[in-house]
Amino acid sequence: MSPEPLPSPCINVCKMDAAGQYCLGCARRIDEIAGWGQASEARKREIWLQLPERRVALGLKPVAQPESL
Repeated sequence: MSPEPLPSPCINVCKMDAAGQYCLGCARRIDEIAGWGQASEARKREIWLQLPERRVALGLKPVAQPESL
């Protein structure tokens, strides 16, 4: 049985930071958001693993990560 696909980190707070680099909801870059649907599970995992550090740098609250990471 294949593992569950990784969910999108989107939390429906879609607003870019002042520099236009990161979403203040999910902490992804616009290219990561746009490419999520076509990204491999490995790429999605890479992105998910970067998000906690980005959230800290952006002053955002932590969010739970998928158990499948």
